[in-house]
Parts: sequence; C-alpha cells; structure tokens
Amino acid sequence: MAEETSRAPEVLGEDFIRDPYPVYARLRERTPVARVVLGGAPMWLVLRHEAARAALTEPKLHKDPERCARLAAKHAGIDPVGQPAEKSPGRRMLVEHMLGMDPPHHTRLRKLVAKAFTARQIQALRPRIEHTVGALLDDVAGQGEVDLLKVFAFPLPLTVISEMIGVPEADQAAFGAWSNALTVAVQPQEMHRIADRMAEYLTGLIAAKRAAPADDLISGLIQARDDEDRLSENELVSMVFQLLVAGYETTAHLIGNGMLALLRHPDQLAALRADRSLLRGAVEEFCRYDNSLHLNTLSVTSEPVEIAGVRVPADEFVIVSLGAANHDPERFEDPERFDIRREAGGHLAFGHGIHHCMGAPLARSQAEIAVGALLDRFPRIELAVAPEELRREVNLTRGLESLPVRLG
Repeated sequence: MAEETSRAPEVLGEDFIRDPYPVYARLRERTPVARVVLGGAPMWLVLRHEAARAALTEPKLHKDPERCARLAAKHAGIDPVGQPAEKSPGRRMLVEHMLGMDPPHHTRLRKLVAKAFTARQIQALRPRIEHTVGALLDDVAGQGEVDLLKVFAFPLPLTVISEMIGVPEADQAAFGAWSNALTVAVQPQEMHRIADRMAEYLTGLIAAKRAAPADDLISGLIQARDDEDRLSENELVSMVFQLLVAGYETTAHLIGNGMLALLRHPDQLAALRADRSLLRGAVEEFCRYDNSLHLNTLSVTSEPVEIAGVRVPADEFVIVSLGAANHDPERFEDPERFDIRREAGGHLAFGHGIHHCMGAPLARSQAEIAVGALLDRFPRIELAVAPEELRREVNLTRGLESLPVRLG
C-alpha cells in the first residue's frame, strides 16, 4: 500500500489514551497497518485481526531490547529503556524477560516456568482462589458502597500470584503499590527509580529463598539455575518481576473492566444472573470487548517486511493492537456490541504464537470465580459514579482508576 507508506504518521494523543476504540475503528477502516506516533515514537500499528495474527508470528519482527534501544535513541525525546544493561538493576529487569526476547533465549526461559501454569496446576489452585475470593467478599459485606478495584479486583490476583511465586504476605501490599506506580509512571527517571527499588527487593527475596527454599516458584527457579546453570542472576530477577507484574495488573483490570461492562449493560448482567452457565463465555467476551492489555509489546523489523500488503521498512518499530484486532468487524460481527452470548473464541487478548500468555488459564480462572462469587453474594450491584469518571490514562494497559459500586 504505497499510500500508507508515504502518508505522514498520525499522532495518537489524549483522545486515544482516553478511548482508543474510535481511533482504532477509523484507522482500521483505512488500512490494516497504520503509521502512527505513540508516546513520542514513530511506529507501525497493526490493526486488523488477520494482520495481527500474522504479525505475531512474523520472524522478521524481533523482540530485541538492544535493537529497540538503538532505534529509540534516534527519536528525539525517547529514553532508551533497553540501553546498556549495566546502568542499573531496574533497567536490566525491565528488558531482560521473556516478553522482550526471541528464541532461543525466549524458549529456554519459558520452558522453565511453563509447568507452573498448566491446566492441571491451575485447576489445583481453584480451591485457594475460591477461599481468597470468599474472604475478600466477607470483608466488604455490609459496607454498602465500596471501591471494587481497591477491595477486590486488585487484592485477589496479587494474593494468588504472590503465593504462587513466594512473596511473603507482609510484603504483598508494598509490591502491589510499586507495580501500580510503575504502570502509571510517565517520566523515564521515575520508572527507573521504581524499577530499581523492585529489583533490590527481589534480589533480597531470591537470596532468602536460596538460603531457605520453600514450595514456591522462586525456589524452583533457583534450583533450576543453580543445578543446571540455566538462569543468570539478572534473568532470575527479571523472570520473577515479569511473573508478578503480569500476573497481577492485567488480571485485576480484566476483572475491573469486565464488571464495568456488565454494569453498563444491565441486560447482559441480568442474563448472567439468570443463567450462570454463561459465565465462561462472559469472561471471553470481557477479554475481547475491553481487554486490559490492548497493545502488544514493541517489536522492531530486522529487514523490510510485508504485513497484510503494507511494506514496513527495516529498522522500524511495529506494535500489534490486540484491542483493535478484537474489534475487527471482519472477524467479529457488530464488534462494538457487548454480548456475553457471543462466540468470542479466536480473540487475541492473550496474544498469539510463541508469546501467547502462559498465564491466560490463571487469569480466566480468577475472573470466572471472582465475577460468579460477586453475583452470588450480592443480588444488587450498581455503579456509584458516572462511567466516564473511572478511566485512568495509560498507554499500554487499559484499566480503571477506581470502580465505586453500591452493594445490596
């Protein structure tokens, strides 16, 4: 598409951050892959479902922190987070993880933790998730009006992933606060300061687990590293960081976004209350309709590549919009309609290919248990404020600042 190649990049600004879906619809109608500027960086945004699936498995698109850092350094005002790893432990932690790597390094790292996220392992966690959900709802019963994010959607996945990994209960709230602050940090200096603090904490926690191993994921990763020499110390810290943050933030916002969608569509909420067999499909529609991760992580082209007929030159950033792909009318009929009876299979909320989120079964399980328990416990749940007051303005993750509701 010569027109798209020659077109000046479109700057995605505040309107995109507030609500990306109208922007996606306008760009997607024009082209499957658009030239844009996001966060100050020019890049190619993949918008249509078929093009997104192809891009997520395209070997000429690389997850390469060093190459991304060099490219970012060319653009004015962009701080290359992936620049020399020796700058700080936090910077290393932010880039040396599976989401930012290609095979064979990605394959080696993923293999180490994949066994903790099998369907059997997630099923075994179900009683513990149900217990945590019940305890959290016991705490809010009778309060009338609560912030559902603060008292429920955030504490649930933080508790579950922390227990899996081995973060002591006394430290979980602090780690959750760091994770939240890191997600909304705007200035690179602030991001690196928070990341350095998290890296320091995780380094100490790993040392403690090495001295006194337990039945948790950190101890298992240490054993694999020390016995088989598979993980460097930096890789170990980055692996734990990724699992904690990815297993916490995205699931919390999946639950929050899903509940908001139900509360904004009373007919769908009533249908789910009347027929709980719709719950599993409702969670898939949560993922498709308003997923917490609507943009994939950055890739960079190693050579010219054609995506859905659009030629992308070498040394260019490419980012796949999972949210735009999930609202593609060529794949989902009437995609702006929230419908828990929809056959939402095939959505890309958890990615596709080798970087497909291995924590997807855990996120689905927590969302299903959480929403089902909320509806069982409270016959009436109503929004306490206007929906437009709830959104937070963050590029990568899509979530809420709060979710005040009245319970009855």
